[in-house]
Amino acid sequence: MKKITVIIALALFTLGVKAQMPGGFGFGGQQLSAEDMHYSQKFSDINYAGDNEAYHTLDIYLPEKKQDKYPVVIHIYGSAWFSNSSKGMADLGTICTALLKAGYAVVTPNHRSSMDAKYPAQIHDIKAVIRFLRAKADDYNLDTSFIATSGFSSGGHLSSLAGATSGTTTETIGTETIDLEGNVGLYSDYSSRVDAAVDWSGPIDLLHMDCGEGMKMEVSPEEVLLGVKKEDNPDRYKTLSPISYLDADDVPIIVFHGTVDNVVPFCQGEIFARALQDKGVKHEFYPVEGGGHGFNMYNEENLSRMLTFLNKAREAQE
Repeated sequence: MKKITVIIALALFTLGVKAQMPGGFGFGGQQLSAEDMHYSQKFSDINYAGDNEAYHTLDIYLPEKKQDKYPVVIHIYGSAWFSNSSKGMADLGTICTALLKAGYAVVTPNHRSSMDAKYPAQIHDIKAVIRFLRAKADDYNLDTSFIATSGFSSGGHLSSLAGATSGTTTETIGTETIDLEGNVGLYSDYSSRVDAAVDWSGPIDLLHMDCGEGMKMEVSPEEVLLGVKKEDNPDRYKTLSPISYLDADDVPIIVFHGTVDNVVPFCQGEIFARALQDKGVKHEFYPVEGGGHGFNMYNEENLSRMLTFLNKAREAQE
């Protein structure tokens, strides 16, 4: 019976991911398509790992306004870690469009799903993306003196994790020692550091996803991602949680979370904000009143807040 329940749960999540067609909604929330997205150049399906796998490809969009080089934001799609091919639906019509208009090159990567490989494969992929962009910066007119991550839902988790572990290669948490860098790709000599992170509705404390009203399932996405129940290995769940890695030297992080999110409960954003405050990390937190999981989140005010935050992070480096 338990096996049947697991199969049904996975099928539901898969259906949710497939429902993320342009303008559609799935377990990754609403991620709008890009009919009105304007850019000067798009580089499609670039393999960042050198292995010809579709889940290791990315797209690069350059702004319409010509510059010698463009600062970079990597925006990661949401899918409860169940999709390995949703870069073409990564909030292109909202977050990515705003970033392009503001002069940022936008990179949307695929990454391995929890069906392809267990954690930490997903953060290894994102770190490989960052290293690839530094190695190939001249090929795509990228100014890699500033690279930020952004993401929605599980993408927000990976963006926050990249920020919280920037410059950290391994960490021991309780009984678990985790490799946070990995060896994906051909450019291990390059840095995977980032300069800022944006979290839209991400799960942050994976031990306490029941902190508020959210989606209840017998088999959670994080259990599938880790391959173990949290009561059997809570330290493993801590290694998945960005709050486990925070310290005062971390890059600036901005957090947006809807107050009526019924997939990733609002308290996850609150937990993150408190942890950032306690650790002395430069941050901003914006509860979005009436915001759901991707709904009523991307208004002009919030997109402007994101851009102001990123611009300040860039200016602080100059």
